[in-house]
Amino acid sequence: MDHVTTGPSLLDELPPPLPAEQIIALNQPRADLRSERRHEWNGWVFDVPPGVFLPGGTSRMIHDRLLDGRIPVAGRRYAAMGVGLGVEAVAAAHAGAAEIYAVDVHPESVAAARRHHARLAAQTTGRFVPVVADLFDGFPDGVELDVVTFNPPAVSQTVSADPDVVRNVCVGAPLLARFFRQLVERDLLAPDGEVFLVASNTADLRTIIRHALDAGLTPAVEHVHDWQDGVLTYLFRIRPGARA
Repeated sequence: MDHVTTGPSLLDELPPPLPAEQIIALNQPRADLRSERRHEWNGWVFDVPPGVFLPGGTSRMIHDRLLDGRIPVAGRRYAAMGVGLGVEAVAAAHAGAAEIYAVDVHPESVAAARRHHARLAAQTTGRFVPVVADLFDGFPDGVELDVVTFNPPAVSQTVSADPDVVRNVCVGAPLLARFFRQLVERDLLAPDGEVFLVASNTADLRTIIRHALDAGLTPAVEHVHDWQDGVLTYLFRIRPGARA
């Protein structure tokens, strides 16, 4: 289902987080995080090193839209925040992105994204820039972005003491407050730029969107996916400037 509600009125439509015990049960980490794995998507095979997370269904909401143009990157400057394995980078390259910034706080993930882009998108012409950064701390200066995607570790309950799991799953809403603030303070978004953000009701959606509004951004719901298990995953489109 798709919606068009934007701005502060959006807060009234968003559901509260699911009960804590349900959130924890739904987000138990996989036992194979420390092993070599494989991921297949769109006919491509990605090798997954130890410590690098496998994309799930919520990530595919971004991957599919990058490839088919619903998240438009052709000829645009694009940043894949929390790039992980690098599927977004490969999809954006094949969709014609002019520049691709593959950003992650985890050096091994950025290295994996670089390898996959080199192997699976070598024939594309967009400029690929690997960036190890804590959000935009460490991002190149003077860059203006047209599109940013982010499937953040916004789960509102701690589901593990493993720092790799926390980094990928449950940092929570405060991470988004920093993300939005950095976008605005560093003037990273072009005037017609847009952020596509994925978050579900395993996170505190109202607080996340309030952080976007407090930063002077304009959020809207692009799509909602109902997984039929109580989880609703939202794809938000967030633009610069507040609208009346």
